[in-house]
Formats: sequence, C-alpha cells, structure tokens
Amino acid sequence: MFLDPDRFPFLAELPRRWAEIRDEYLALPEDTFEPWVQREMYGHGWSVYGLVAFGTRIEAALASCPRTADALAGIPGLTTAGFSRMAPGTHIRPHEGWVTTVYRTHLGLVVPGGECAIRVGRQTRSWHGGGLLVFDDTVEHEAWNRTTATRAILLLDFTRPGQEHAAPDVPPAEVARRIARRQG
Repeated sequence: MFLDPDRFPFLAELPRRWAEIRDEYLALPEDTFEPWVQREMYGHGWSVYGLVAFGTRIEAALASCPRTADALAGIPGLTTAGFSRMAPGTHIRPHEGWVTTVYRTHLGLVVPGGECAIRVGRQTRSWHGGGLLVFDDTVEHEAWNRTTATRAILLLDFTRPGQEHAAPDVPPAEVARRIARRQG
C-alpha cells in the first residue's frame, strides 16, 4: 500500500534537496557499499551504504554525506536510512517486512528509464529523480531493475505517526547484536 507523501510534511525537504543528496551518493567510493543482508531475496545486485541502522547513527557515514545528514535530521522517528543501489538485472523477490511501527520511504536519486519499478500489494510504481514513494513495508512488495543502468535511491524508515511510544518490533538486545555485527 502506497501512501501520499503529503501526509508527512517533514518529508517535503527531501525532494527539494534531492540533487545535493544525489551528488553525495555519486561521490561515494564504489567499495563502500555492502550487499543487502537478506541475499535470499535477490541473489546479487542490491547493495547499500548505511547512514542510520536500527535507530543508531553511523557517524562516519553521516560525516561523509553532510548535506544528506542535515536533510535526515528533520525527520522525526528516523530508524533506518541509507543509499540503496540496484544493479541492472536485479530482482528483489516478493517479501514482507516485519517492522510494523514504521513506514518506508524511497527518494529517487539515479533512476534509469524503462523497466525499473516497485510493486507494493497490487500497485506498481516507478521511481523518478527527486520523487518520493512512501509505503507500508509489511505489505508484500518486490522491486526490479530490467534496464542496463544502476538505480539508486535514498531509503529510509520513520516511525508511523501514533506509534512513537509503541514497543519496538525488535528486542533491544537483538538491535545491539545487529549493529555490532554490522560495525564489526
């Protein structure tokens, strides 16, 4: 289920600043991206550069992208953020997220024309530079890039309005374990 980005006024700054966010993404060294951890969903071709993981800021990464960090600072309840790349020919198979207290947002940065899209539930949409897609990650979704160019977005999760005081979906010990594994 896609949601209207206008419902979340704090996201409005992202499209206004998308070109500078894109430029910071483009300046990152190729070898700083890591494969998305759930490789069973895609095999190869999906990589990320993390900025915020499980609510914890990745300070070195944020320092490398100060304008992006500044834009993210205005998003209340930010739990996850990073640059997400999908190589040509990549298909992220249908799956459902498990965190019920957040909404996921994609800001298009580098988007090839053609068959490059995401399906959430029964709706399919394409990304475009500076465009926002907001959706419920717990609804079945899949994404594909059937073009010859890499697709890049800023991916982020924020706490759903009204869920600010809900118990976390992931126990704190598990969050700490995941962050330690990622930084180790």
